[in-house]
Amino acid sequence: MTRPPRPSWIARRPRATRNSADRGSVTIWMITSSLVMIVLAGLAVDLGGQVHQLQRANDIAAQAARAGGQAITNPAIQGQLAAVDGGRGIAAANTYLRASEVTGSARIGANSSVIVDTTGVYGTTFLSVIGISQLTVHGHAEQQTQRALGGTQR
Repeated sequence: MTRPPRPSWIARRPRATRNSADRGSVTIWMITSSLVMIVLAGLAVDLGGQVHQLQRANDIAAQAARAGGQAITNPAIQGQLAAVDGGRGIAAANTYLRASEVTGSARIGANSSVIVDTTGVYGTTFLSVIGISQLTVHGHAEQQTQRALGGTQR
């Protein structure tokens, strides 16, 4: 069967020639760039999660230090020296830490301040594909108990 002649008013389109060396190069480029974009999105998600966990570890440390700093000696209530009762302060801070999901320790520092250090773990979502299953974060807080009278420290 023969083809009917093509009308002259239809422009003849040049036939595309294919070089066998270029065949599929766009596909490889798309796959590679897609993988890179997925890895970058994963880094953004996991590093953002790590920052969130770091903020949480610092917040828990601050709240535990505050709880420990509220355990003041009895004369402070009567308007005398404001000092943290060391044993009760550490116990209160450790009680707060046990109630949270981070591990930590509390100690009494100079000028009867309560110092709390915490350690938390962020379980990764995307970085686990390359073998990084968790990221460790450390929080720190120090609370200084001071006596104030009329809004001024004494």
